[in-house]
Amino acid sequence: MLADLPASTSAPDASVVRVLSYNVRSMRDDVAALARVIRACAADVVCIQEAPRFFRWRKAAARLARESGLVYVTGGATASGPMILSSLRAHVEHTEDVLLPRTPGLHQRGFATAVLRFGQARLGVLSCHLSIDERERYVQGGLLLEQLGALGVPYAVAAGDLNDRPDGRTFGRLAGVLQDGWATAPWGREHTTRLGDPLQRIDAVFATAGVEVLGCGVPMGLPGVAVPDLRAATDHLPVLAAVRVPVA
Repeated sequence: MLADLPASTSAPDASVVRVLSYNVRSMRDDVAALARVIRACAADVVCIQEAPRFFRWRKAAARLARESGLVYVTGGATASGPMILSSLRAHVEHTEDVLLPRTPGLHQRGFATAVLRFGQARLGVLSCHLSIDERERYVQGGLLLEQLGALGVPYAVAAGDLNDRPDGRTFGRLAGVLQDGWATAPWGREHTTRLGDPLQRIDAVFATAGVEVLGCGVPMGLPGVAVPDLRAATDHLPVLAAVRVPVA
């Protein structure tokens, strides 16, 4: 059985926060299985990609939050897919949804961002789903770094579906500035593509300098995370990280 990550804690000098990144494929699959996986991960922050963004998308977002034991923070259609959910432990200070410049013929992309407070620790959060086009994706990587800087807090995480592998140009651009959670403190399973698909790590959690990554990876083997649920929930595997955020 896979050992659990450190539990969420608050202390005078720092706070441990559990961050989950998950591409939910517009909730077209087994939502009950999806919710069970999210609940088992016991995350404080969930960065969603491919959240529903068309007809009655707010109702779908509310359903996912409710069944996962979380609350809606921001994003969805307003960020063209990325969304942020959180536990009641998080105090929401600020949110902003950002639409990115669009290449004609390609999908609109965006960022869901928030500044959350856990005890005395403040954490910027960015959920992203980058382009399938290599050139557009590289530009979006630069915009992601700019947006993290614009959050106005010293500590932040960015999580999402990069559509790029660790040896790719955009992944490398981000990893050159931020801490790649898996590379920093590997835990669980590395590859994030659907079970049975070619092995790739295209989903990741990154952290700014000063954030201590305690562990990061796909939570296969974590108590409560069942392989049948992972297969039924969506076409990506989730990435779970535990990070220690200092008090600024």
